[in-house]
Amino acid sequence: MGTPLGDFIRARRDAIQPEALGLPARHRRRSPGLRRVDLASLAGISVEYLTRIEQGRDNNPSPAVVNAIGDALGLDTSERGHMLYLTKITGGGCPSHNRPAPPDREVPPTVLRTLGLLEPGAAAVTNRLGDLLARTRGFDAVFAGTGLLEETGADGGFPNLTRYVFTDPRARELFPDWGTVADEQAFDLWTAPSRESAEWMGAELAPVAGAEFTDRLQRHMLPRRGVLAVAHPAAGALRWHRELLELSAGDQQLLVLLPADEATEAAAARLRDRAVVVADR
Repeated sequence: MGTPLGDFIRARRDAIQPEALGLPARHRRRSPGLRRVDLASLAGISVEYLTRIEQGRDNNPSPAVVNAIGDALGLDTSERGHMLYLTKITGGGCPSHNRPAPPDREVPPTVLRTLGLLEPGAAAVTNRLGDLLARTRGFDAVFAGTGLLEETGADGGFPNLTRYVFTDPRARELFPDWGTVADEQAFDLWTAPSRESAEWMGAELAPVAGAEFTDRLQRHMLPRRGVLAVAHPAAGALRWHRELLELSAGDQQLLVLLPADEATEAAAARLRDRAVVVADR
């Protein structure tokens, strides 16, 4: 059975073509990417030791070994930081409990006041599990009728973007680049407040989301967050810039959606006006 660190190294190795590192192409291979023996050679470690790390039989490689593997894989700063985090949790650097508790979902009053200042824009307070803990009326106006705001957890609590993406068929229609959005949501589970929180969400999602979720969770694909495309059921094609601001409260973040073009800005205004009319009835 593998570990988060082993899964990450294996996924990165599979994604690298030998030619990209100046190695000869090897044909008739059973698996894609860089051979284990080649990565071990580039990192200056034995193939047996690399095998133990990938298979989870050595959970505490030294910082020098981890850095050497990162150099051999050509990891960028973000990828290297994620690998170091996975090294920590694989080696038991994060505390564990028999029954992990869900994260704190209480939004401080000061954060709620900050959110109110962003009206009528589209903004929400989230955590890395995808819970929408608080939203502006502008956010509700944009996503009303998409199914996102209807999604609640097993406890009947907050709408959850991750659950929506992986379990609601409407998500594939709402997000034209569904695969990228799914990669983002799966990766964010690894950066939750603790490994326990990620496992708590994974245990709830995996049985209903299936391989689309678990495969992405194990790939550790760092997302390149660009413009978010939305195919709105009433407003048509929308494009949003996203600003994600870390908050001092727990592991909460402030998500702000900014129109990426004039058409989106005009459509958002129409959606807000429509929401006001409906509310006044």
